[in-house]
Amino acid sequence: MTDGRTTGSARAFELLEPLVQAATVRVHAPPGGYENPRSHRTGPTWGSGFFIAPGWVLTCAHVVGEGGAAVRLTGREVGITFSAGSITGTVTGRVECVLPERLEERRPARHALWDLPDLALVRVLAPVSHACVWLTDRSRPRFDEVAYFGCTEDLGTPEITGRTTRLRGTAGNGAAIRLGDDDEIEPGMSGGPVVDLARGEVVGVLKARRQTGGGGLAVSVVQLRTLPMAARGQVGLYRRIMQAHDLYHFDQHLSDLDNRRTWTDAHGELPPEEGDPYAGRGRLTPGERTTLYGLLAELPPPGSSEVVRALVEEARGEEPDPLPPAPLSWRDGLGLLHDPPGGTGEAAAMLRYATDVSVAEYREPVTPGADEELWDWVRATAERLWRPLRRELGERHERGLAERERRRRASAGRTAYGPARRSGGLPPGASVLLEVWAHGWEDVYDWRVSVLAGPAHAGRVTPVDSGVRATLAGLPEALRAPLAEGFRRCDTHEAAALLEVAVAPALFGLAVDEWVVVGGVPLGVQRPVVLRHPAGASPAAVNPGGIGPAAASPAAASPAAASPVAVNPGGVGPGGAREHPADREGTDASARWARVQAGPLQDERADCIRGRPRSPATEWLTGLPDNTVPVHCRAADQEPTLGSLHAVRDAGYGVVVTRRPPPDPGASCAPFHRGLREELADAGRAEVLPVRLQNLRGRAYGADPDAYWAAGTGLVWEDPARPLPEEEPLQGDL
Repeated sequence: MTDGRTTGSARAFELLEPLVQAATVRVHAPPGGYENPRSHRTGPTWGSGFFIAPGWVLTCAHVVGEGGAAVRLTGREVGITFSAGSITGTVTGRVECVLPERLEERRPARHALWDLPDLALVRVLAPVSHACVWLTDRSRPRFDEVAYFGCTEDLGTPEITGRTTRLRGTAGNGAAIRLGDDDEIEPGMSGGPVVDLARGEVVGVLKARRQTGGGGLAVSVVQLRTLPMAARGQVGLYRRIMQAHDLYHFDQHLSDLDNRRTWTDAHGELPPEEGDPYAGRGRLTPGERTTLYGLLAELPPPGSSEVVRALVEEARGEEPDPLPPAPLSWRDGLGLLHDPPGGTGEAAAMLRYATDVSVAEYREPVTPGADEELWDWVRATAERLWRPLRRELGERHERGLAERERRRRASAGRTAYGPARRSGGLPPGASVLLEVWAHGWEDVYDWRVSVLAGPAHAGRVTPVDSGVRATLAGLPEALRAPLAEGFRRCDTHEAAALLEVAVAPALFGLAVDEWVVVGGVPLGVQRPVVLRHPAGASPAAVNPGGIGPAAASPAAASPAAASPVAVNPGGVGPGGAREHPADREGTDASARWARVQAGPLQDERADCIRGRPRSPATEWLTGLPDNTVPVHCRAADQEPTLGSLHAVRDAGYGVVVTRRPPPDPGASCAPFHRGLREELADAGRAEVLPVRLQNLRGRAYGADPDAYWAAGTGLVWEDPARPLPEEEPLQGDL
């Protein structure tokens, strides 16, 4: 131990060291076919790692990337040397996944820091018996004393050793943890575990040491939640691994086959924290906590992150921490219930949460009796707590059962509130909102990513991230991580969440549907993507004379096109006062929306006549039938299309089609209009258009020649059930 450590942390290190060492491994080149697994002749050490679940090793991506940029990471075989009691064994592992995904294409220079989170998951290719660490469930670490472990060769032989220091802060928006300089971090320790000594849980993965002096960086293990999401109907890698992790410790806790100390035993012997307001009955005991995690792991995972957050809010009494990464498993929800507000105990909050989980809707059929076993455990555990809480939990369980039965009837189309949602439409839950604003008159843009709660909680917005002064070319990279986090929060096992892009009409040509965020597939192929007008601004204020390059275009500079008002001055003739469509008699945007949703659909070319550009007259637009879908085939940032987009909005149209023109300016727009007319006729109603357009993009991405006409197609979707936030972000320092 390092000098100056407290008696409590010294005792914690003594208890935890053998458990951590048993699960920590040395990573090196894969072993030869006839090498003695007991020998150390396995080549030089690349780094360290540790078992987080049976058969799964967590390490750093740069550790398995030994060999340079020419080495492919995913699928690479590596050697894993570990200890099982007094025996040292070596097995082969295969790299299943690295974070971030783009490390496969973009590696840092030699001796440079790899991009965060710099993690790799290795699957052992042979059945072996080994120990696993206990991973934290907290979204952010506590800045206390920690121990870190890894492979060193102090005496000429590779061995796992441990040292201590203190956490000093975070970096990379919480993805990394700063380590103090109390002791030295040696190169072979990269990829080893960082253990919170006060709570006996692994909080980080050693990543780097400082070039000058001691200290370094570790990656928060919570970044495992950023593993790529699974395809629809599948359980993702993160949820599968955490389920295996919790069941491993649950089984260890229940087993009486040997008397070796388990992590649960060590947790029970850790020195109590000074000044803990929830000590005693206020917290679950280590054994109760391990049992609860195991019972939750036996249930099917939640349908979405928002399901977990909603149950946490109910149990905690306030909205949980909105900072990323999003909770993806029932276990992650427990991590948001530590230190609840108002003096209520952790144990009470966790039992409320467990009660709600026992009556939740699961993404797949539950193992018979698993939900009832969880409720029986809650009821038995509450016996040692307060009598009013036991009564509250019982009533909560009864209400939950009744609500679950109502949901089941509703999903079968027998709800008392009307028929079930028609097939082919958008998912009714939360959506991801991307807002982009021009930064003054400069050619840079501010942005914000949020989660819209959906029609059930109309207007409720949860921020994810924001930024300022990004170029159009730099937006895809700046928004990669925030959008991925938003999708993790909103995607369900049934459907990918809707992405709503709220921008000025001059930016309707922004190719967001072609951006690649995760999985190597464009966004418009992965999920429905729609365009929105920004909230809280009239069309004139949204784009006063053009934005950025569009303002300098010849069309925008002409007297007739200098302002959208000149093209469509509020529907009252040239020079008249601009009005909002809701204030104008004879125009009912809500009725037009409802009519076009039901169909049938009628398309009308808004900005061209047989390929020649035109500006639509206000009287003509307002006189079209309510089931009309205005169609634009020309560049959105130039006239007459820019003015037409404002005009159709003024006329109350909530469903509008746009297109990014092909590179060849001489290409005819006739195939686009012909293909779109057939698509609208086949769709029959507007409510299915976002998903049908996603399918069209998928066909075009798959090289279907019958879908080529749809390239660059966008859908303006002003759903009144999804109101946008009114305020704009700060413009940043001047």
